[in-house]
Amino acid sequence: MGEATTWWRSDGGGVVLTVRAVPGARRSEVADASGAVLRIRIAAPAVEGKANDELRSFVAGLFGTRRSAVTIVQGDRGRNKVVRVEGVEAPPEELLA
Repeated sequence: MGEATTWWRSDGGGVVLTVRAVPGARRSEVADASGAVLRIRIAAPAVEGKANDELRSFVAGLFGTRRSAVTIVQGDRGRNKVVRVEGVEAPPEELLA
């Protein structure tokens, strides 16, 4: 199942996502889940960590988990990020469609 979708992989205790974050959007939403990168528009500016905070909250909502389960592993200061969601095995079905 995860082999066909390249923007996520299971790591045994959670899921690792390759994300392209686009801050300053009107609302937080998944812009594209069809390529090698999950594009997410973020309804927060890229100032003082606000976009990262909103990204963590938004991803937690997508996966139905708590915000503390979402960690930005790489790319804290850039738009290209690696995000880990602890305690889940796969993205929600609507993201895989």
